[in-house]
Amino acid sequence: MIDIDTMISKTAAWLEGKGPESDIVISSRVRLARNVVGFPFSHWATEDEMEDLLNTVEEAIQKNPPSEKYLFLRFTDLTDIERKILLERHLVSREHIQSKLNRAVAIGNDEQVSIMINEEDHLRVQVLTSGFQLNNALKLVNHVDDLLENDLEYAYSPYFGYLTACPTNVGTGIRASVMIHLPGLVLQRQIDQVLQAITKLGLTVRGWYGEGSEASGNLFQISNQTTLGKKEEEIVEKLAKIIQQVVEHERSARKILVKKDLSKIRDRIGRAFGILKYAHQISSGETMNLLSALRTGIELGVLKGVDIKIINELFLLTQPAHVQKILGKKLSQKDRDEKRADLIRKLLRDESL
Repeated sequence: MIDIDTMISKTAAWLEGKGPESDIVISSRVRLARNVVGFPFSHWATEDEMEDLLNTVEEAIQKNPPSEKYLFLRFTDLTDIERKILLERHLVSREHIQSKLNRAVAIGNDEQVSIMINEEDHLRVQVLTSGFQLNNALKLVNHVDDLLENDLEYAYSPYFGYLTACPTNVGTGIRASVMIHLPGLVLQRQIDQVLQAITKLGLTVRGWYGEGSEASGNLFQISNQTTLGKKEEEIVEKLAKIIQQVVEHERSARKILVKKDLSKIRDRIGRAFGILKYAHQISSGETMNLLSALRTGIELGVLKGVDIKIINELFLLTQPAHVQKILGKKLSQKDRDEKRADLIRKLLRDESL
C-alpha cells in the first residue's frame, strides 16, 4: 500500500542522480494543462461543479492509472503538513494546495507522474525525470495524457488548440522545464548575464519551487513561457538546445574554478561538510546553500566518499514539512532547526571527506 509515510521513506525517481548531464541537470519536467468538456474552468466553477469534475476524473484515473500502483489523495483527507510535503516533493503547485475543497492529486509509484486535479486548470498532468531527459518526459506525459483521454473529452479548438484558464497556456498546454545546478556560474559571477540571455530567448527562470519562488542553493528552474502556435516537440527542442548551451557554460565555469581557486573551493566544501555533519541547529535556507556546496564538491570530483543520492534526498527531507512529518508533529521554527540538524547528522554519520 502506498501512502505518504511510505513515499517519504524512499528517494523519488527524479532525485536518483542518474541520466544525461545529471551532474548539472537535477531533473527534467513536462507538464500538460487540460480541461474537460462540460465543466467551467476551475476559477468560475461552483463547489458542486468542482466536486463533480473531481469524481469524473477520479473514475477516469481508476480505469487508466498512471502506474500499476498509484496514490490518489483528496486534500480534505490530508493535514496541512501533508499537503506541504506534496509541494516540497514537486508533486503539486503552490496554488494547488491553497484550498482543500474538491482538490486532489494522483501520484505514480515512483513519483515520476503526478496528476493535479482542480488546480488553475481541471488537470495538470506532470512527469518528472532524473537528469536531462526532456524528450523522455514528453513521451511519458503524452502516454498518460492519451490514457486519460480514453474516458475524458478535452476542451479543444481546431484553431487555437487546447483551451486553458490562462491564455499563455493555450495551444499545446505544455510547460517544459529543467531544474539545474549552476554553482560555477554563480561563483564566477556570470549567472546574471546568462539568465538575462535566457529571458531574452523567451524562457523564464524561477527557483526551487517554481512560480513565485526565488532561487536558492544555486538551483534554478528554467522553462518555456508560451505555447500558442508551436508544436510540443518544437517547444521541447528549443528548451533543450538552450539548456545544453547553459550546461556547456557551467562546465567551462567549473573548469576555471578548479584551475584558479582549487584550494578555496576545497575550503568552502570542507567548511560546508563540517557544518552539516556537526551542527546542532540549522535553518532550511542555510541547509540548501550548504548542500549546494557539497553537491558542487561531488560534481567537481573534489569531494569523494559522499553519495550524491544522499545529498539529493537531503534537499527534500530537510524542508520544513518533511522535518515535521518525520517527527510526527508540528514544530516551532527553533525546534525545526534543531531536528533538521539531528536528521542531517544521522544521514551523514557514515560519510567522510
